Amino acid sequence: MRLRLAFPLLLVLAFFATLQSQASDLVLVGAKIYLSPTETPIENGTILVRDGHIRSVGPSASTKVPHDATVIDCKGLVVTAGFWNSHVHILLPGLLHSENVSSDQITTQLQQMLTQWGFTTVFDIASTLHNTNLIRSRIESGEAKGPRILTVGEPFWIKGGTPIYVKAFLESNHLIIPEVESKDQARQRVRQQVHDGADGIKIFANSIESDGILTMPVDLAQTIAAEAHSAGKPVFAHVSNKQGIEVALQSGVDVLAHTTPFDGPWSASLVQRMVAAHMALTPTLTLWDVESQKAHASPDDVEQGMGVAADQLRAFSHAGGQVLFGTDVGYIEQSDTAEEFKWMSRAGMSYQEILASLTTNPAQRFGCATHSGRIAKGMDADLVILSGDPAQNAAAFSKVRYTIRSGKVIYAEK
Repeated sequence: MRLRLAFPLLLVLAFFATLQSQASDLVLVGAKIYLSPTETPIENGTILVRDGHIRSVGPSASTKVPHDATVIDCKGLVVTAGFWNSHVHILLPGLLHSENVSSDQITTQLQQMLTQWGFTTVFDIASTLHNTNLIRSRIESGEAKGPRILTVGEPFWIKGGTPIYVKAFLESNHLIIPEVESKDQARQRVRQQVHDGADGIKIFANSIESDGILTMPVDLAQTIAAEAHSAGKPVFAHVSNKQGIEVALQSGVDVLAHTTPFDGPWSASLVQRMVAAHMALTPTLTLWDVESQKAHASPDDVEQGMGVAADQLRAFSHAGGQVLFGTDVGYIEQSDTAEEFKWMSRAGMSYQEILASLTTNPAQRFGCATHSGRIAKGMDADLVILSGDPAQNAAAFSKVRYTIRSGKVIYAEK
């Protein structure tokens, strides 16, 4: 008798489970779809998303839309894989001391800073690890909406090398980031931060101080990088001049966090060494405009400095260097990405190369290429819906209509 009753019950449960699965489907219909930077786009395509992954992608004419799916009409719109921002800082006042901040406030701050610009994954390359861990745990639990956050936690700078522009910020926000005084201390800190959840390590190869630029000794940088690499973590380097780039090269740094426009053009031989070392670059071109304006530089000086930064990016990119999109937002308050795309274009990067910097390049660099960075069956359903076509104008990368992470809309233009 119990078996006879159980079998119909199982059928009913299976039926409702099927309905629930179908109801969770998300379908993007009628879009121009850029599957990757190198593949031919689908002009009128449909993407079916289920359980956080792409179930199918193809021409709309041959794709069946489930009856109970949530449908987003993408006619006249463009869809790409979700964007990565490989240089951010979880340091804005609205995100600090997050134990005292509501999830709604965190969602709003992350939207203004990141998700409304299409970012589904970001690499935070200087913050306080405990606070960033609290924020990303609230995102992963669903309490707050935001991107996937990778982080280096606290950066490493030498004794007396806390940057001048950081000191007042740390004091006013009651934050402490220690200085490194020895190789043994550096090793222990790397191990502790990795144990506590850091996804990478960052060194300040140069630190700007009131009386000049301090440069980290090469042997200390090598110690930090070797310890990070032994744990399988990438190493980022803040640099301000060619001396800092030299430290980064000699210590095996993976990602250069900036161009260095105030130090003149990069020579062909320097660029070739960077590329040969498999070093990636986040250009952060908008940063230099912001900093120049802050210093009340003349328009001619701003244009000249920006031109040098663009030329450095051009030399690196044309030599085959891997470019990762990054803005330094969180240090700078300017979150609009349009200017960065404009300057990347002026540096000679095609829209396909810019798309690669946003998608396939960081996915490959940070070991996520098997599930992120492209639109294909089985990949993460991290997607961006744009109102314009970047093939016509790279600024269209900043015109975001929807941001979707793991099949859920985390930003929708109002």
